[in-house]
Amino acid sequence: MFYARSVVLYALLSICSSNESKIKNAQKPVRLFTEEELQRYDGSEDGQPIYMAIKGVVFDVTTGKEFYGKGAPYNALVGKDSTRAVAKMSLDPADLTYDTTGLSESQLQSLEQIFKGTYKPKYPIVGYTSRRVLNEDGSPNIDFKPEDQPNFTIKDEF
Repeated sequence: MFYARSVVLYALLSICSSNESKIKNAQKPVRLFTEEELQRYDGSEDGQPIYMAIKGVVFDVTTGKEFYGKGAPYNALVGKDSTRAVAKMSLDPADLTYDTTGLSESQLQSLEQIFKGTYKPKYPIVGYTSRRVLNEDGSPNIDFKPEDQPNFTIKDEF
């Protein structure tokens, strides 16, 4: 089943990356992260990058370690997909999740503004969460579109 997911995922991502010539390639290849893998980049180890996901897009926020590093004010947001917390501007543990169910229109607009106006221009995209690329049942998410990463491919991940 894992192999079948890989093949389907590779095909899906190949379709998403057909517009290669119009967008500049990423400096480093981006990759797919499971929740467990993302947890390793929570700022707890010196010298390790600090990663944070919003809307399933994984950003390298290491340059902001005074905000996101161990003991820093926003450390609770890293090592996971903190979409809900960003939308609500909350550090409540219950909000440290990808789930946007029940957010108000205002919160969703705030999320989009912060995502596009702060994170995308400031921090490099290093990957995507598996939840962004796959549905709960393991089938491809047909709505997946790589954020400014037309050459995203995970064929080397498997």
